[in-house]
Amino acid sequence: MSEHVRVAAEMSKNTLGEALGIEITRLEEGYVEGTMPVDHRTHQPYGLLHGGASAAFAETLGSFGSHMAIDNTRYASVGIEINCNHVRGIKSGMVTGKARLAHKGGKIHVWNIDITDENEKLICTGRLTCMIIPKP
Repeated sequence: MSEHVRVAAEMSKNTLGEALGIEITRLEEGYVEGTMPVDHRTHQPYGLLHGGASAAFAETLGSFGSHMAIDNTRYASVGIEINCNHVRGIKSGMVTGKARLAHKGGKIHVWNIDITDENEKLICTGRLTCMIIPKP
């Protein structure tokens, strides 16, 4: 386990990401990968993966990527906009998210995130914008 992945796991304790079972599996400059189970924690009433769970997964991946790309002793990364297109339903298993940095500015980061099933079929695609702010 890389040091960045270990830090992400520690930061995820007692968060929505932990409640949803999100795990960061790869974290490097401009790229983040993780997994999330499709089960009772992430279902909507029809037994499908909830779009809000996919959005939370996408935001978690991009936010960790931005956190690792800044001087986090002085700054924080906060999500200010996310959009997701849910293109395929899934009832069970594991989804994988891959976030790629599309723009790294001094105040704004933009991430493209694809979430796929175990057969690498696209489930959801999204875009996250993070703002870099002075640390509260």
